[in-house]
Amino acid sequence: MKHLCLLVTMCALCVSINAGAESAFRDIGVEEVEAAFNHPVKPHPRLFMTNAEAAQIKAGLKSQPVLGSYYRAMLAKADGLLNDSPVKRIKTGRRLLGVSRRCLDRVIHLSAAWRFTGKRVYLRRAEKEMLAAAAFSDWNPSHFLDVAEMTAALAIGYDWLYDDLPAESRRAIRQAILEKGLEPALKQKGWVRGHNNWNQVCNAGIMLGGLAIMEDEPALARKLVHRAVNGVQVVMKLYEPDGAYPEGPGYWVYGTSYNVILLAALESVLGTDFGLSQADGFARSAGYYLHVSGPTGLNFNYPDSGSKGGFLPTVFWFAQKYDRPWLAWRQYQLCKGAIAQDASELVRSRFSPLVLPWFASKQAVPKELSWMGRGSNPVAMFRSSWTDPDAVYLAIKGGSPGVSHGHMDVGTFVLDADGVRWAVDLGPESYNKIESLGMNLWGRSQGAERWTIFRYNNLSHSTLVVNGQHQRVEGTAPIIRYSDKGAFRHVVFDMSKVYEGQLAKALRGAGLLSTGQVVIQDEFKATEQPATVRWAMVTPAEVSIESNNKALLKIGRKVMHLSVLTDEKIQLKTWSTEPKADYDAPNPGTRLIGFEVSLAAGQAVRTAVVMSPPGANAKPSIDLKPVLQWSAPK
Repeated sequence: MKHLCLLVTMCALCVSINAGAESAFRDIGVEEVEAAFNHPVKPHPRLFMTNAEAAQIKAGLKSQPVLGSYYRAMLAKADGLLNDSPVKRIKTGRRLLGVSRRCLDRVIHLSAAWRFTGKRVYLRRAEKEMLAAAAFSDWNPSHFLDVAEMTAALAIGYDWLYDDLPAESRRAIRQAILEKGLEPALKQKGWVRGHNNWNQVCNAGIMLGGLAIMEDEPALARKLVHRAVNGVQVVMKLYEPDGAYPEGPGYWVYGTSYNVILLAALESVLGTDFGLSQADGFARSAGYYLHVSGPTGLNFNYPDSGSKGGFLPTVFWFAQKYDRPWLAWRQYQLCKGAIAQDASELVRSRFSPLVLPWFASKQAVPKELSWMGRGSNPVAMFRSSWTDPDAVYLAIKGGSPGVSHGHMDVGTFVLDADGVRWAVDLGPESYNKIESLGMNLWGRSQGAERWTIFRYNNLSHSTLVVNGQHQRVEGTAPIIRYSDKGAFRHVVFDMSKVYEGQLAKALRGAGLLSTGQVVIQDEFKATEQPATVRWAMVTPAEVSIESNNKALLKIGRKVMHLSVLTDEKIQLKTWSTEPKADYDAPNPGTRLIGFEVSLAAGQAVRTAVVMSPPGANAKPSIDLKPVLQWSAPK
């Protein structure tokens, strides 16, 4: 194989990826739940923070400049909501979800403003919002996320404003929580023990409703808590063993935030979360969210996730709960940036007032520059620095298209260097747009309509395509090697099952060298039939092909050198990312760069793509070893 110019000593240390046991989960019996309820009901407000705790928080604002800046932004947002019209029951497609989220956003910010200032204008506006939602004919139980988020909105508002709401308003809101939230929830089964974010959101939202009105409906509150603490364990197991969330960072924010709300509500009302917060994978998952963001501020946005993160109170809960201040490091950077430029960025999350009880005052720069998470959709992330905005960052995933919200993106990666993102993920399609066309977006069989959408199949991702075919939905690609030490930190995925019937073998290794260079190495073997394998990377860069195996990528004045090392005859080229069908979203400013390799029957091929930022400085040349020789596992 051709030589790769690198200054590197292959490390001998590799983390065993087969070690580690899952966190213990257990059946929480009715008797244990009854015992937790066996004390006088706490007075309102009892969800997340009492009045005494709120007073302590307010007294400490002057000594916490970041929290003080957030507090002022929160009040400014509440002021801006005062003249908005209350929510109306207007669906978008089959969803009322946007309305439920808007109601929650308004109610929690207005209620927090009332609790911390005592200005009745906030109280009356929050009351008006809740009464409008309470008067809806229903909260759209056919799409139960809508019910769960609306129940959460009214539960928090009801609890936080209880003592100051007129009796008639309390009665109307309580009745709506019961009749439009809790009673419809009792008829639901699918999400109660589901394997995705619906489990977390619905169990948490409905349980909040039960805890908010528990003095009036004690038996129902007990039943809902018992159901929630057992049901949510099903999805919490998916974080095992390392904390990676199968549905990607966007749904980590959604599902995990509600999971935290569930645990925090139990702790604040009952004094226990039944040990659920000690689940090891879940406890580690804020580390996943920390590392999934690159130095550009963009997330590794697989599968149905956006690339932009934001200020998130949930992370502060993790930092405080487990005394790991480095987990909130990225949130502190977002705070400082928002304070300097646009403080309204601090209150975009509808959960933002929960930063008040969850704020972690200690700060620390993360020490680990690499992170790996196994599970059903494994990922690995590597970076050269936490404090250098021009740092190199590589994130790559294995897993399966068959996971919840999955794409045919096994093997895809993103790359940051010199302050820009060179390899990108195009992101998800609009759910409402696809559904309005009568297409089934949610089927996950091999022949499902989902895979005809360009952004969802492997033709649009930075991975391999064999004979123009789709990846196999039932296949999965585990991490088989990983090293976070030495001059060449790397990961290797076995993607053979994802290309079953197309290739006899498919391994992908990816690593970051101490030189700042990134290597994506593939080793594949044809079946008894010939095959054509396309290697491609999605990029926003302008591409100049310099030779058969070299190209120069440009974004503005910044450049990245790309070279291909292989013994095979290849020619670098580009492909368009323009829509393939009328229903496909446009992908302006992007293109695919790559090459094709023709394999004879049974032929084995190795290719390595090396991307070198201008600062990379490698001189001596060595042979690039097969991925299974990169390092030996313990």
